[in-house]
Amino acid sequence: MPARRPVPQLPSLACSARASATAIRHLPYCRSPLITLICVLYPLFAVPAPAADYEWVKVTMKAPFAPRDGAGALSFQGQMWLIGGWNPSAAQRAFFPRICNNEVWNSTDGADWSLVKPNSFEDQSFDPLADWEGRHTAGYAVFRDRMWIVGGDVNQGHYQNDVWNSSDGKHWKRVNPEAPVPWAPRALHYTVVHDDRIWVMGGQTMPAFAKDGVGERFYRDIWTTQDGREWTKVTPREPYWSARGMIGGSAVLHGRIWILGGGTYDTPQTPTRKFHNDVWSSADGVRWTQHTAAAPWKPRQYHDVATWDDRLWVLEGYHREGGNRNDVWYSADGQVWHEVPNTPWRPRHAASVFVHNDALWMVAGNNMEPDVWKLRRKPANQGASQQRLPSIQP
Repeated sequence: MPARRPVPQLPSLACSARASATAIRHLPYCRSPLITLICVLYPLFAVPAPAADYEWVKVTMKAPFAPRDGAGALSFQGQMWLIGGWNPSAAQRAFFPRICNNEVWNSTDGADWSLVKPNSFEDQSFDPLADWEGRHTAGYAVFRDRMWIVGGDVNQGHYQNDVWNSSDGKHWKRVNPEAPVPWAPRALHYTVVHDDRIWVMGGQTMPAFAKDGVGERFYRDIWTTQDGREWTKVTPREPYWSARGMIGGSAVLHGRIWILGGGTYDTPQTPTRKFHNDVWSSADGVRWTQHTAAAPWKPRQYHDVATWDDRLWVLEGYHREGGNRNDVWYSADGQVWHEVPNTPWRPRHAASVFVHNDALWMVAGNNMEPDVWKLRRKPANQGASQQRLPSIQP
């Protein structure tokens, strides 16, 4: 993909007005009419600092795990944890006997990986109360000193309405053995940790895959929990984001949950998928702010989002026009976006993206290669400007 030079953006009128008001409040410190004029006018014409300078580093093209997409990606106890995943290829059947597996790998440096939990999801003798079924594109979170798996997919002909957690990646406990989650049935939901709670948002049913007779549903609801068993439904106020899911990773920045794009999967009743590139945020899940109706990055689904280097990130994904993508974008405020040029890795969707050791990591995905890359700031620009998110009023 050719490099795109970020275009300098002038501050919005509202931001300039707030900045001018701040300057005026400090006018007693200005000792001359000229300095007073500068104090007032400078914020109106100041151009934000240029985009930061990042570079991709290839760590390995041949990690020891089999290629996969939709695997969970968590940074926990100083290591990256790769959880489950999907690969329907006959060539990988030994690793994915039922399309998805439940193995767990970890690594401190992205080059050397250890198999912490071998796959046990092999045949019909599997006990779903003793271990979690293989899955991909589930909800994944680090919460209260444990790794969590929240819900799952529909590849086994049913919805995975269970919640599991682990403190070591090897031994997993089912948190809700008595009853499914109250927000079932759904897949492709968005999961984050915010305000000392796990949040589940959006998603949909998959009637072409499930055999339970549940029809088509596209969700735009919100649920929270502190233990995985008891869930509270949050009622958002209009306006807020439309029904969607298919967002990997999580984005929580400056005390706010961020919805970055997303979409819907096709169903027999609604065969056309939806793709979004709008940006929303909320501090409480009730009052939402739309920062842009159309970000400069192409609408997408099955992409990954993250927060790193005090910025929001959108990476790769899928759109029906052009298929898999390999573009990478970041923003300090959800409104002004910059693209990282010259992405060296192959287009993909449903990758595993980690924030680990002051870097952003890209691992595997629908390119179906066991590759590992990391994005870092170029050393010469460690002192480059850090754009900060202004206060956002709900």
